[in-house]
Amino acid sequence: MREQYLLDDSVVFLNHGSFGACPKPVFERYQAWQLELERQPVEFLGRRHDTLIRDALATLGAFVGTSGENLVFVPNATTGLNMVARSLDLSTDDDILTTDHEYGALNLMWRYISQETGCTVKAMPLPEHFTNPDDVVEAIWQGVTERTKVLFLSHITSITALILPVAELCKRAREAGIITIVDGAHVAGHLPLDLDALGADFYSSNCHKWLSAPKGSAFVYVRPDYHALIDPLTISWWWDEKTLFERTRWQGTRDIAAFLTVPTAIQFQHDHDWWSIVADCHQLALETGQRIDALTGFAPLATPDFFMQMVAAELPSNTDMLALKTYLYDEHRVEIPLTEHGARKFVRVSIHAYNTRADADALLAGLDEFYK
Repeated sequence: MREQYLLDDSVVFLNHGSFGACPKPVFERYQAWQLELERQPVEFLGRRHDTLIRDALATLGAFVGTSGENLVFVPNATTGLNMVARSLDLSTDDDILTTDHEYGALNLMWRYISQETGCTVKAMPLPEHFTNPDDVVEAIWQGVTERTKVLFLSHITSITALILPVAELCKRAREAGIITIVDGAHVAGHLPLDLDALGADFYSSNCHKWLSAPKGSAFVYVRPDYHALIDPLTISWWWDEKTLFERTRWQGTRDIAAFLTVPTAIQFQHDHDWWSIVADCHQLALETGQRIDALTGFAPLATPDFFMQMVAAELPSNTDMLALKTYLYDEHRVEIPLTEHGARKFVRVSIHAYNTRADADALLAGLDEFYK
């Protein structure tokens, strides 16, 4: 699959999880949409916009298990989650229950909202090692009180690459009358997704990560009961209309080519038997994590059912993270993120369709040399 992507061949790219990488045919379709826009921008944005967006949302909805009428295109999951969080009616009487494994930008979002509304954000610590989904559920659910208004958590954590048991937590929250907001930034194209069955009230995911659509393509899912609640971050034309689509479809002039290319990215995965590729990537991620653990002497962060194509392996606590990141890139041309959770340090490995065992070998060689 390497020849299908536009990546620099001189780089060992083990960081698909940060911004993704777009296949050539998908990128070509993206550029074709941009050219079409530039040839007649008034026709494109003024007359065709709504039909084009509706059609793209319908295709995306079929892929993620819901109606396109429940989806809104946004540039990224952070924007989508801000749209949801800033639409909520929160007060000093309310708690936002979350975990201590959440993405830093979203932690800042909740800090801002707490300052603005007086609500309290409570982050529950998760187990040091993930072996049983029930233990994870109970670790989070212990934080529920009569003040809990919102449960916010990642489907796949950014720092530690762990799949959280969101379906069970959404079920419990629904029964308790708690609003659920799920950060699914890493999920679309990475895990099979059936949003209607999952049960979350709100869910946002990037299409430009594991689905490999162009940068600037993501979505927000809104359960029908909450359509009327959502306001776009930019109030513009048609905001005072009735439906979710009408009120959010125009947030000022913008290039919608990335949104319109999402169906092409979905088709690309269909054409390449994608879930078979995902299974192969999972196996290589598992083996790579095991090799790093053998090198460092740490126990695995989680059993294999808690991750898929992205795995985090623990590093010695005295590791100079900047020095290691610089060494891996400068000496071995390995592009990979290093993350920290409290006092613990990790290397987060992404294995995508274009990665091979030779890429893992390059990473291991660099780690072995650095720690000698």
